[in-house]
Amino acid sequence: MSSNPTNPPETDDNSEERIKRFLATASHDLQSPLRHIAMYAELLLDDLEETLDGEQLQSLRMIMEKAHVAQRLTKALMSLAGGTPQVTPEEVDLQALAENVWGELTDETAVRNARLECQGLPSIRTDPALLGLVLRHLLTNALTYRSEAPPHVTIAAERKGTDWFILISDNGTGIEPVHQERIFEPFWKLPKAGVVQGAGLGLTTAQEFLKALGGDLSLEHSDASGSRFVIRLPIA
Repeated sequence: MSSNPTNPPETDDNSEERIKRFLATASHDLQSPLRHIAMYAELLLDDLEETLDGEQLQSLRMIMEKAHVAQRLTKALMSLAGGTPQVTPEEVDLQALAENVWGELTDETAVRNARLECQGLPSIRTDPALLGLVLRHLLTNALTYRSEAPPHVTIAAERKGTDWFILISDNGTGIEPVHQERIFEPFWKLPKAGVVQGAGLGLTTAQEFLKALGGDLSLEHSDASGSRFVIRLPIA
């Protein structure tokens, strides 16, 4: 008597290989267009700097700056996929970084009445591009999985021993207990009606970037009143 073959369950090693292949392929494919965007923005600046007004110059410089940041991030993703993450630490004003990421996201999403509250955030030594991407993933989720109330996100930091702990709290819909253990799994997506689903890699890559920085990411609390994530980063 024959039986239908079944596929064996996917192991953690297979999941890790899948995410590494995905990150390496996507990052490699993005390098060329990003390089050309930065190059053409620089050419336009050289040719038109004398004829453009202040706002136009600022826009061109912003395009070039963002293209360079994106190039750094894709290179970091490729190095992460290859097992040798490139980290460029420098002194980072955490509050300025958080406010910059928040401003970009609220412009992109056009979410109305969203409010960010930063409570005495320090300057820390870390890689600003990688930490900025981590914040972007967490703040994107706070704006995406929002409740009927206007989004309100609070970011606080406290020093314990040799580590910084950065607490990011929101007033969103929360994560049901049955899903909380799965949110860091690659390609897994939190089900929510009416939300356009991404690749399911946001929290996974955020966690991997923090590991490369010597830290980690965890969900401290989540219920119907909102969620709180905690970033741990070494002080030096």
